[in-house]
Amino acid sequence: MKINNETKIGARAVVGILLLILGFNFLKGKSFFKKEKFVYAVFEDIQGLGKSNPVVINGLQIGHIADLDGGKLLKRIVVTVELTKDVLIPSNSLAVINPSLLGSVSLEIKLGNAGTYLKTGDTLLTTLSGGAFDEALKMINPVLYEVRNAVKSLDSVLHIVTGVFDPTTKNNIKGVIENLNTVTASFTVSAASLQTLLNPQTGALSNSLNNVNAFTANLNGNNSKLNNILGNAEKASNNLANINLQKTLNTLDSAANQLKSGIAKINSNSGSLGLLLNDTKLYDNLSATSNKINILLDDIRVHPKRYLTISVFSKKDKGNYITAPLIDDTLKLPEKTK
Repeated sequence: MKINNETKIGARAVVGILLLILGFNFLKGKSFFKKEKFVYAVFEDIQGLGKSNPVVINGLQIGHIADLDGGKLLKRIVVTVELTKDVLIPSNSLAVINPSLLGSVSLEIKLGNAGTYLKTGDTLLTTLSGGAFDEALKMINPVLYEVRNAVKSLDSVLHIVTGVFDPTTKNNIKGVIENLNTVTASFTVSAASLQTLLNPQTGALSNSLNNVNAFTANLNGNNSKLNNILGNAEKASNNLANINLQKTLNTLDSAANQLKSGIAKINSNSGSLGLLLNDTKLYDNLSATSNKINILLDDIRVHPKRYLTISVFSKKDKGNYITAPLIDDTLKLPEKTK
């Protein structure tokens, strides 16, 4: 089969176009034979960064900008970074846009020190960039460079202050100031009370110090008496120390034992005192003797002639002896005459 010239020219044109596309993509850093790896970075201002701009680490290009997407609001621009080299990027690395005086802008990745690394689809941390523009500005006009840094610092401080002084914080600060006013008023009242307390004429502290001075003066005036009292107390303590306490206790113990032995003998039937207290015979004898004496006295009182002879010619009264005591009616009161 013979291929005509038109077909050959068409095929050569297609091959040329494919080679042109592949070469162009190769020059841009794209590869059709390697697995692509993408990471992302988010900026508020990309400072002229565009597609195909290089992405470098320590001056070595490891990829390029694949896409830029800021949406309709353009407040947050997502930068898609395609990595053409197989590198390990720590997870705390920073993406910095470095503008150039010649117009070429690059994205620099400052490596961190984390032990974990970014994977495809992860997002880089971002920070503001000094870049070559700041270096050139520092060389051309150092004053303007310092003013620019000061303005940046002031802007950061204002952002922080604005974030701190939100409505809640303002209310809290207002409450703190009100509390300070209350505390100040309390301090004023306390100061007045303290002034009253420290008044040299009528203050309680002054009166207390006067009482203390009077007390110490009395002590000073009675110093000799106190010395005598202390001397007497010392002599008494010395006398107590010189007493043979053990000997005294032994004597008391011996006396207690003797008293205990005597009481035991008294309670027993041995000994005269014990028999006297415990034996009823003596009581019975004494009771019988007393009864007999009472009978004798009653008989003498009733029959005195039996025992006493008053006249020579009188006779003794015999018989009718009293054998029991008579009832004593001498204690009866005489009846009142009507």
